Amino acid sequence: MKVLNIGSLNIDKTYSVRRFVRPKETIKATKYEEHCGGKGLNQTIALKRAGAKVYHAGMVGKDGQILLDLLRQFGVCTDYIKMIEGTSGHAAIQIDENGENNIIISGGANDHISKEYILSVLEDFEENDILLLQNEITNVNFAIEKAKEKGMVVIFNPSPMNEEVYTYSLQKVDYFLVNEVEAAMLAKMDFLEPEDTIETLKGKFPNAGFVMTMGDRGAWFFQKDILLFHESYRIPVVDTTGAGDTFCGFFIAGLAEGLDWNIILERSSAAAAIAVSRAGAAQSVPCKEEVNTFLEKV
Repeated sequence: MKVLNIGSLNIDKTYSVRRFVRPKETIKATKYEEHCGGKGLNQTIALKRAGAKVYHAGMVGKDGQILLDLLRQFGVCTDYIKMIEGTSGHAAIQIDENGENNIIISGGANDHISKEYILSVLEDFEENDILLLQNEITNVNFAIEKAKEKGMVVIFNPSPMNEEVYTYSLQKVDYFLVNEVEAAMLAKMDFLEPEDTIETLKGKFPNAGFVMTMGDRGAWFFQKDILLFHESYRIPVVDTTGAGDTFCGFFIAGLAEGLDWNIILERSSAAAAIAVSRAGAAQSVPCKEEVNTFLEKV
């Protein structure tokens, strides 16, 4: 089973700050770094580190060679990635002293993924292969619909969540990967207890599976009659930027491998815990062997 990620590719501009900047305020960063990122790139690297056979499709600008080099360094197939005129996607990230972050994204080349391009990529994939999508590129709904026509398994991480998501063919999504805020927005309800969100989403999307991550309060998986919870592993936090993407990558890799849901949740939670103990996003993702070693010690 192959995993195709038609996903974003960003250059992350990361500012370490004592606290987040407030409106009309100017503050000085304590440190500045540039990293390769984007939810698409991060999740692809997590998939590869977790042992999945993953292919990345997407677009970069003329400044995007660093993104291609990193993916190739991790052994990811980049044959489907196109370099176009202009700049790659960018993200401006603030990280405070507690390791929390906030992020502003500029689409760049990610905003130029056409329907024709999507069709050309999908030609090389078939029934039961997995298509992973985030909401950081153009023509997401087109990709959902065309992948389902081929009988692919569609996994959608609706981040960043916006009004356009509600217009997508969401009933064709097989698995949703969401945090608790995105889950509440997808359910179109005020943020309440996780159990309330879960019941609403099960009613709205009775055929879909859901992963709902809640940071240091654990993660849920639910699908029809299945309802599972895994606590977060307690570990010193350095940077939470790549935690959700790491969890997603390991979850999908476990799904592709056909593992038991409890084992998938355990491995994904462990991988995310290791990721938050390190700085950066893509470079913080552990490999499968590191996760196994971590689990042997807890």
